[in-house]
Amino acid sequence: MSVARGKVVAGYGNMITASFDTQVRQNEVAYVITGDRRLKCEVIRVRDDVCNMQVFEDTRGIKVGDAVEFTGDLLVVELGPGLLGRIYDGLQNPLPELAKESGLFLKRGVYLKGLDRDRTWEFTPAAGAGETVRAGSVLGTVPEGIFTHKIFVPFNFIGTGKIKSIMGPGSYKVDEVAARVEDDRGNSHDITFVQEWPIKIPLRHYRERLLPEEPLVTGCRIIDTFYPVAKGGTSCIPGPFGSGKTVLQQIISRYADVDIIIVAACGERAGEVVETLRDFPHLLDPYTGKTLMERTIIICNTSSMPVAAREASIYTAITLGEYYRQMGLGVLILADSTSRWAQALREMSGRLEEIPGEEAFPAYLQSRIAEFYERAALVRLEDGSTGSVSVIGTVSPAGGNFEEPVTQGTLAVVGAFLGLTWARSNARRFPAIDPLISWSKYLDQMKETLDKIAPGWISKVRDAQRLINDGSEIRKRMDVVGEEGTSMADFVLYLKTEFLDSVYLQQNAFDPVDAYNTMERQVYSFSKVTEVLKKDITAKDKDEARNIFFRLTSLFRNWNSAEWKGEAFSQYERQINEFLGS
Repeated sequence: MSVARGKVVAGYGNMITASFDTQVRQNEVAYVITGDRRLKCEVIRVRDDVCNMQVFEDTRGIKVGDAVEFTGDLLVVELGPGLLGRIYDGLQNPLPELAKESGLFLKRGVYLKGLDRDRTWEFTPAAGAGETVRAGSVLGTVPEGIFTHKIFVPFNFIGTGKIKSIMGPGSYKVDEVAARVEDDRGNSHDITFVQEWPIKIPLRHYRERLLPEEPLVTGCRIIDTFYPVAKGGTSCIPGPFGSGKTVLQQIISRYADVDIIIVAACGERAGEVVETLRDFPHLLDPYTGKTLMERTIIICNTSSMPVAAREASIYTAITLGEYYRQMGLGVLILADSTSRWAQALREMSGRLEEIPGEEAFPAYLQSRIAEFYERAALVRLEDGSTGSVSVIGTVSPAGGNFEEPVTQGTLAVVGAFLGLTWARSNARRFPAIDPLISWSKYLDQMKETLDKIAPGWISKVRDAQRLINDGSEIRKRMDVVGEEGTSMADFVLYLKTEFLDSVYLQQNAFDPVDAYNTMERQVYSFSKVTEVLKKDITAKDKDEARNIFFRLTSLFRNWNSAEWKGEAFSQYERQINEFLGS
């Protein structure tokens, strides 16, 4: 295939305008040649014989008349064994290898393969010569950490084909020919362990989408109990700067009940990303006993990297997640932060001179957000197994304004809203998820599953939510009239709300026990908490009532820090029961 050529006719920031005299298509990858460097671009608009391209590199030095090469290919990622444990930039360049190639200050125009070509994999064939296959059929498997990595017929294979030959068991590199398949037109195809897929096209090689009905256990009580997220579902964590979004995402990534974690650091500050890169290789996985990095992929595109690559990082992460979903695995995508991605869209939209929407964001912002979150799904695969991609994205609204376009566009498509506020963060009530504004559509959707875990679970949760709202109203009245103007019944109800907040909604991430609660422990603990909430507390005055709840709060906090069903756990539970019975 001949390479189409053009030349630069204009430039504006990281957007280049080029003329061409052959066919060019939307989202095609191109390279601007300046000096001895080839800078990667993506065509974002085509008009007559000129096109606009966003450049994924610093555009210094590009001048009018520089040559442009159009590849004819869309922006793709490599899929195959060896993705787990890797750290990539938004274009799937492995950053550690890139640092070895370029030094600590990355050079422009250096692009590396996403998968290691020298590493060998133990292949076990799962199909034989003469078998009929199609896109997504399994040819064999290789072990990748604790998982069995399936080798597929490329997802872009058209029609059906017949296997002419396939490798036997043995060690092979990813670019060695694993099988030869002849399609129904008589053309022969060499298939390796590695294949490519466009990042902006959803991977839909499954039988059907299913309704998410199983909870994604994060170990965080306020999420799992009050505002649960389903496997294959979506959630957003909006909050002002400094309210704990990144920390909450990191806690979720450590303890979430999924197979694969993909962290997409999209435009976040380099300091936060460096902390993640330093911590993850040393964190112990509570499920496998090995390092958490062995089942994690990090897509790192910080605020100091080119703006155009932010969008690529989001789509790269979701495409890698869809690939592992094809193997019947559960994947969690943590996107931090989608606001930075939206800002990149706004910047490019302005340079394209498009008609702006609210706050100068592009008019199509909500549809772009929806396209991303809608790629999360629980699916039934062709072999009858199920796989899921769940997405939790953070939003950073300026000044904590949840009415701004990115937050509102996200709320329209996600299934759970975990709103963080300065009020709770400043009061040191962590995680700073505000129970007065947060919600989850999955609580009722998963009713059948949750009732199997604990009969009557949803009704208990609803009662606790009503109590929180009632306690909030009493607190507002107390701020005006004081404790003296509050009845004893209302004051006790307010103390119950504070008790629930202190011992259940709040959680100590620095405590090795309290940082993570299994669903079994949450059910047990919440039952004991609701026992206190339903109990008639009698006290001669408000000081005595306050002392009663102070003592209960202290006992429950110690109970939360005790090893599940250990000696200390039983001891504190006895003290709680004795206190409640007195």
